[in-house]
Amino acid sequence: SLAARRARRLRATGLTVRAFPGLTVVPPGEVTPAGGDHYKVFTPYWKAWEAAAWRDPVAPPDRVVLPEGVRPGELPGRGTDGLGALAEDLPRGGERAARERLDTWLSSGLAAYPDRHDDLPGAATSHLSADLRLGCLSPLEAALAASPLPGGGAFVRQLAWRDFHHQVTAAFPAVNVRDYRPRDRKWREDPDALDAWKRGRTGVPVVDAGMRQLLREGFVHNRARMITAAFLTRTLRVHWREGADHFHAHLVDGDVANNYGNWQWVAGTGNDTRPNRAFNPLRQARRFDPEGVYVRRYLPELAELPGRRAHTPWREEHPPHGYPAPIADPGHWG
Repeated sequence: SLAARRARRLRATGLTVRAFPGLTVVPPGEVTPAGGDHYKVFTPYWKAWEAAAWRDPVAPPDRVVLPEGVRPGELPGRGTDGLGALAEDLPRGGERAARERLDTWLSSGLAAYPDRHDDLPGAATSHLSADLRLGCLSPLEAALAASPLPGGGAFVRQLAWRDFHHQVTAAFPAVNVRDYRPRDRKWREDPDALDAWKRGRTGVPVVDAGMRQLLREGFVHNRARMITAAFLTRTLRVHWREGADHFHAHLVDGDVANNYGNWQWVAGTGNDTRPNRAFNPLRQARRFDPEGVYVRRYLPELAELPGRRAHTPWREEHPPHGYPAPIADPGHWG
């Protein structure tokens, strides 16, 4: 793996290298298929992952002693040094806030997760992804705490998906720039359509709501991530790298493995065993936001459209002022 090669190069210089697992529940490379260095399909990985022995959590040290001569610097402020513009509605950061979110999730959200994880207006997911991404929470501790509880199995399976993408990326570190499975897809260059998608101005409400949630919160509901990514790559035929790079610039929880791995999955160039699966945005909207609550939450232009009418503003006798017509033909969407 890339990490092993780097460790060998460092040891060759005379340095002592020690690796400490913690980014995943099961470290990349700990479970492998016969005759390969990583699993390419999730289901067999999931079976091996379930059977793997999890390490014991390690207690935090009582104190951290810096080496002699090392002086701590100033913590960076909330400036504009990141890739994208700072989101307006960011969660409170740090380990204490992360543990509070975990406790709340385990006690009042987890049990309903299997039935409600795709519910767009309910926002019934854990919202722990940024805490896991930034190291404020241990995925191992989260998995151990959730496993015995009602709803824990479905949530832990998502942590396994997270591990799956990490073991793929460890074996294929170019996941953010190259097709994992080249499909010879014909991509379009359409700067205007890409810009409309980035700004949440495609004229397709469920897509635009997801994109504006990204800009406002630095977070997108998982179902909306799939819908927005499928619209860009499958409807507009714009390369997955364009969308994944935009998400990576704005997501608080964005890491290379999961962001780019999931984008390739949706685009059909990654680990999906059904690379030509269809995503109908209107059908998705009606199924996962049946009364248009999620759409109206992020699109004030559609506030006066009741119920499911919020999903089809182009059908109104007088379309809402200030909201664009669809940039793709919705005629075949139903």
